[in-house]
Amino acid sequence: MLQFLSIEPDQIDLLTKLALRFAFNLASTFIIVVLLYARISKRKEFYFSYFAISIAVFLLVFLLESVKVELGFALGLFAIFGIIRYRTDAIPPKEMTYLFIIIAVSVINALSKDYFSYIELTFVNLLLVGALWALEKILMMRQENSMLVVYEKIENLHSDRENELIADLEERTGVKVKRYQIENIDFLRDTARITLFFENNGRSKREIN
Repeated sequence: MLQFLSIEPDQIDLLTKLALRFAFNLASTFIIVVLLYARISKRKEFYFSYFAISIAVFLLVFLLESVKVELGFALGLFAIFGIIRYRTDAIPPKEMTYLFIIIAVSVINALSKDYFSYIELTFVNLLLVGALWALEKILMMRQENSMLVVYEKIENLHSDRENELIADLEERTGVKVKRYQIENIDFLRDTARITLFFENNGRSKREIN
């Protein structure tokens, strides 16, 4: 049967490693994307992209590494993804960072099959996940987001009514304003364009009238 399928005995070991490493990489990706990124950022629109890229990069690196492409090819992947621009909306810096991490984890899990045991590989993945969790939760290094608002109550722009302005903006937008910047004031229309800055809670940069 093995001869009919053109599978050599040593290839069985390679297929076993592929299956185990693939499951291991998929589990690491799930922890990073679902349990860490999505729960904190409250965003799910990148699920497909993260998982698809993780699977594609892992299989690409794993299979091509077996024909001795090795590290040069892996580094080339980072260069390719570094210059790619999606034709849709621009990806925020934090999402691009997680994309880079997903690629890095997939490359590590694929290329280390001849160098790291599963215990060492588990430690490396846990170290990476722990560092991300520390940056997100302990150090509170959250990405600051912004929102452009067209505001009509220009009487609240007076310096003596800053508290009323912030309270009104927070009630209307539903975000906790950390700071704001008045871009311009149109006295003919009694409106002002104000940029609000707040902690990233999954809301993208947009304009509110």
